[in-house]
Amino acid sequence: MRIDVFSIFPEMVNAFCSDSLLGRARQSQLIDLRTHDLRTYTSDVHRTVDDPVFGGGAGMLMKPEPIFAAVEEVKPPRPLLLMGPGGQQFSQEMAQHLASDIAESGGFSILCGRYEGVDHRVREHLVDHEVSVGDVVLAGGEVAACLVIEAVTRLLPGVMGNAESPITESFGAEGLLEEPQFTRPADFRGWVVPEVLREGNHAKIARWRLAQALHRTLLARPDLIAARGGISTKEASLLEEFPSLAYPSMFIQSGSHPAPHQ
Repeated sequence: MRIDVFSIFPEMVNAFCSDSLLGRARQSQLIDLRTHDLRTYTSDVHRTVDDPVFGGGAGMLMKPEPIFAAVEEVKPPRPLLLMGPGGQQFSQEMAQHLASDIAESGGFSILCGRYEGVDHRVREHLVDHEVSVGDVVLAGGEVAACLVIEAVTRLLPGVMGNAESPITESFGAEGLLEEPQFTRPADFRGWVVPEVLREGNHAKIARWRLAQALHRTLLARPDLIAARGGISTKEASLLEEFPSLAYPSMFIQSGSHPAPHQ
């Protein structure tokens, strides 16, 4: 798969994608990641990529000329995604689509905005989709682009050591958050690994894991339960068979402060 990234800070993307799983995927040529410095495609001695906003207002806006020139010269794989707050929210489903359906066409590309964003003509006439990583403000699209690249790359065949990992983890085939997981020691500071995981009964362990995934998802992300059509009769019986473990709160309400750890 080829992935092209257009940015005024391409070294940020290159640095992140040179280590760990992404670095190995690049070395193994499972992905062909190419970064392009938008300043290279400017036409003035100052390599200007931004300008004040028409009509006044705070901040600067990325100019259309360097962006159009870069994309038209490079001819990157499509779709070209603009990282921005007004786009469709990125999800595991979107990552799977890019890693499977889009991969068959060769790859995709990402445009990283900066400052107050990009000239609207870029959004209207050049990019294919705008993608958001959540309701949060970032200084630029590079961090968001790295998030998308990692989420997609790890789903490609041969990238992860265990082929089952993308299936069993959160937002996998079951559409649930991942169940609690433990490793040695079995007893750490008096906190003991659940007995069911130490018994060796793999069928029972599988039922326990599904029950805990359901408990956790019901508590933290009930929207995911609704999206998969609710709880089946079989799953309801699992919830009764295996009580829920205690989960820390995942949300901080407005005006509140997290409680100290005990």
